[in-house]
Amino acid sequence: MSKPDYQATNLPLWDFLTILASEGVDFLLSGEEDKVPLSSFDYEKTTICLFFSANWCRPCQSFTPKLVQLYNMLRTMGKELEIVFISLDHNEDGFNAHFETMPWLTVPFDVNLHKKLRERFHVVRIPSLVPLNLDGQSVEEDLIGLIEDFGEDAFPFTKKRREELKAIDDSKRQGGKIDQLLARPRRDYVVTSDGGKVLVSKLIGKTVGLYFGAHWCPPCRAFTAQLVEAYNQLLSSRVDCFEVVLVSSDRDQKEFDVNISGMPWLALPFEDRTRQDLCRIFNIKAIPALVLIGPDGKPISTNGKNIITLYGAKAFPFTQSSIEEIEESLRKEGDSLPRQIQDIKHQHVLKLDMAKAYVCNYCERQGKFWAFSCDACDYDLHPTCVEEAS
Repeated sequence: MSKPDYQATNLPLWDFLTILASEGVDFLLSGEEDKVPLSSFDYEKTTICLFFSANWCRPCQSFTPKLVQLYNMLRTMGKELEIVFISLDHNEDGFNAHFETMPWLTVPFDVNLHKKLRERFHVVRIPSLVPLNLDGQSVEEDLIGLIEDFGEDAFPFTKKRREELKAIDDSKRQGGKIDQLLARPRRDYVVTSDGGKVLVSKLIGKTVGLYFGAHWCPPCRAFTAQLVEAYNQLLSSRVDCFEVVLVSSDRDQKEFDVNISGMPWLALPFEDRTRQDLCRIFNIKAIPALVLIGPDGKPISTNGKNIITLYGAKAFPFTQSSIEEIEESLRKEGDSLPRQIQDIKHQHVLKLDMAKAYVCNYCERQGKFWAFSCDACDYDLHPTCVEEAS
């Protein structure tokens, strides 16, 4: 096989071609089992990536559909991209089953050849995507993570591109424009629970809570009830000042529909990639989570869940100063209460205590913050329910 002289500028591509030549391979296979000569590639214009994967590998099974979607989209956009499958399957049946899900090319199945390629490109885990760049640019090492984070925007998979994307994320997070966070080209709206659409521009000037949650998550369902209570209180007392947008982590459209049906607020469409983008932009690692965006479009807090859980609607507009005012009011309330009391309804002395939430054993209503509690047994009394012994 005659090879272009790329050794001086591109060792990965040179090594790939050399290893294939050493095994007498001068072609790749397409899904129709057609032989595609290696000499037919325009190596100067095409970004070529080696995809190390296996049918037995669960992470590979999960990532491959994402890569197929990215590949098809980039090709539709006219990007010069080719992917070459390098199988780490144990037998040809596994190779065939895996390759039939892929729209790109493959190296013919040969365990020894695949082992040489794996060792040369230092593949220690799969899936692994190795770009054979020609232009001398520094290539992003964690290409799988880059694609999972940014999708087709990750192309052409260089470290420079990752830095550009990080800068865009920083700009969206701190830029003060809610439409840049929530809208995308060809979608300038969010959706309601009944399938309606609300323009993102209608949220400008409001305090907005980005609610990261899912129906399958029990803690999310518990927090949703608290958020609904605070949301309805604010709607009734402060008309049109606060809105919530669900950023769903549901597993499918049906689950999403069930989730949003019990919510009085808005949501990003389930099929929209902006859901994943916002998780990345605000570094969401667990749900439920609530990010609060101020009327100026800039983040107030990424710990909105804790604020709502502790203080509910009274914390609005959720700024540091409003939280400090609440805490000062609570401190004064506590200072005005006795340190301990003897209530006629309980045999033990009750001591003043601070609790995030409790149920009063007398009126059976939920309470927050100050309570009179028994050290000897599980008994709590709301301060307004106290009847001191004379």
